[in-house]
Amino acid sequence: MKTALITGITGQDGSYLAEFLLKKNYKVIGVMRRSSTTTHERIEHILDKITLAQADMHDQGSLINLIEEYQPTEVYNLAAQSFVHSSWNQPILTGDVNALGVTRLLETIRYVNPKIRFYQASSSEMFGKVQEIPQNEKTPFYPRSPYGVAKVYGHWITVNYRESFNIFASSGILFNHESPRRGLEFVTRKISDGVARIKLGLSDRLNLGNLDAQRDWGFAGDFVEAMWLMLQQSEPNNYVIGTGETHSVREFCEIAFDYVGLEYEKYVINDEHNFRPAEVDLLISDPSQAMKDLGWKYKVSFKELVKMMVDADLNRLEYHHYSN
Repeated sequence: MKTALITGITGQDGSYLAEFLLKKNYKVIGVMRRSSTTTHERIEHILDKITLAQADMHDQGSLINLIEEYQPTEVYNLAAQSFVHSSWNQPILTGDVNALGVTRLLETIRYVNPKIRFYQASSSEMFGKVQEIPQNEKTPFYPRSPYGVAKVYGHWITVNYRESFNIFASSGILFNHESPRRGLEFVTRKISDGVARIKLGLSDRLNLGNLDAQRDWGFAGDFVEAMWLMLQQSEPNNYVIGTGETHSVREFCEIAFDYVGLEYEKYVINDEHNFRPAEVDLLISDPSQAMKDLGWKYKVSFKELVKMMVDADLNRLEYHHYSN
């Protein structure tokens, strides 16, 4: 039986990846930071099937103990300060976790067992002020936030450990991927939650930032399969993962509001507090390399994703509203 270690297991991607690997008969070790409040909301339904272990991306010693104790076959590094907007308020923390944390983990693998296969969660935010459209594995990076800058470091240190120490280390350059498990601070979930609240009479407006920003949005449940496929190849590599389509925040609003029979213009407020200091206007992937090498393709369409998220928030809010 293979053992997979997942940092950031309590996040959106971690929970979907854990589910996926359990179906593949992996032993799953989920890594969590020690904190006074622990949130298991996204993994509550699989807690009896996985093992939770404590370690911290700031602390090399805890990572060494972790790898030595559980001897994983594969390590998926999904731990990050994952909100771009917050990276402007916490640039040092973002750099420490998203950049140096990757180095600590790779150094641990090199030290304890260099045969471990390693996956690094890179990000389309590394492209930032895009140098070409669409973006593929050879597109130059031009990050536009401390989050994007830190992710570039994490990406290149992964490549360097692969080439310098012959570690099987692959980076997935994932474009935006959403789900009902997305955090409420992200724009897609802010919209689906806002639509549900307005529809149920719990709110009468929705404050958003740049409605014209365009993103390549896919379903997180589809994207975790690509992570796994990367570590099953004969050689490690970097892969762009996305849908190859782009949609604006405005379009997301239109579909979400229309789905519940409302017009978004009556409820959406443009709020300058939600604009980024440096905006990323257009991200769109060219995932042809992943399709060719990995045989991967997304399954959930953009419209299906929007409706899935609105349905989930309607059900959640109705349950809480009527059960209280």
